[in-house]
Amino acid sequence: MGQLPAPDIALEWLSSMSLIRRFEERAGEMYARAKIGGFLHLSIGEEATIVGAARALREHDYLISTYRSHGYALARGTSPEQVMAELFGRAGGCSGGRGGSMHMFDLANRFMGGYGIVGGNLPIAAGIGLASDYTGKDEVTLCTFGDGASNQGTFGETLNLAALWRLPVLFMVTNNQFGMGTSLSRHSAVTDLQSKGESLGVPGMRCDGMDVLDTHAVISAALERVREERRPILVEAVTYRFRGHSMADPEQYRTKEEVERWRERDPIAAFAGRLTSEGVLDEAAVQRIDDEAMARVDAAVEFAEASPFPPPESLYDDVYVLGSGSHGWYSAESADERASRASSEPAGESGNGEVPAQLTRALEARDVGPEAQGAA
Repeated sequence: MGQLPAPDIALEWLSSMSLIRRFEERAGEMYARAKIGGFLHLSIGEEATIVGAARALREHDYLISTYRSHGYALARGTSPEQVMAELFGRAGGCSGGRGGSMHMFDLANRFMGGYGIVGGNLPIAAGIGLASDYTGKDEVTLCTFGDGASNQGTFGETLNLAALWRLPVLFMVTNNQFGMGTSLSRHSAVTDLQSKGESLGVPGMRCDGMDVLDTHAVISAALERVREERRPILVEAVTYRFRGHSMADPEQYRTKEEVERWRERDPIAAFAGRLTSEGVLDEAAVQRIDDEAMARVDAAVEFAEASPFPPPESLYDDVYVLGSGSHGWYSAESADERASRASSEPAGESGNGEVPAQLTRALEARDVGPEAQGAA
């Protein structure tokens, strides 16, 4: 481990890592209770990589991640309530309940989303970098992706273009040793992932992704180079996920002994131990941090449970972007447009919101039941 930051900064890093750990654990529990649908990819074990990288960014920098995105959203500033509500598919979520686990998004905090397609975020990161370069801003985009994505066609295409156009993008490959259930040595001919961009003109660096101090130091140095030299860099963060690829993963491709060996390097316990050994915190303070993280997660679950589902009539909202600069039409109105039209129409008249209205009536009929419908 490297040199410790100021005590207040160290405290915040440990608190953020603890929050991510407790949040992910609770998300797993909620998934098992069928409160969360679809897929759920947890980042337990990767907290140092997430916090170390996120804390190296400036406020105006961008971050774009993969489908394993809950921790990055939290680290970037999205509230636990919004992230949990999004997992629950509720309107109070950061994506309005429409994205779920794999598609978190928070523009206010410049978190440009999680993406369900492996390697699908790489070209988008290049686009964000191009916009920053075109407008002459000193923003940098941090693009995270897994070791498996380094074999995708978008990896080579994007790094080549980013190097050719000298785009301010820092690519961070999170090497957690497995692409889904396939070990690194079985899915990549080149296992030294930091070197995979060199033939494309993108130099590489490596950090210990289990060490928040080393991750922060390496990412900070890489960001400085990207910002000043206006060229992309690839950083390999060597880490490990303690849980399966997703909640549906039986984990038959690795042994319990291997997982336990990596657990001995638990990034939260290691950083907490460093802080207590150097007198920054005592054991009681460490416990308080963990208790506070648990309380925040409890509050997030309560918020998510209380948040409503998006109404059926909002089904077509945010599907198309049409305005003064876009010409065209679509067959269903957004909820806002429908409300505006309804307020100006005479009673009894209706427009083109029939499809959402049919959905609403169908759901109401389902809730009432056939006996009540017949009686009516």
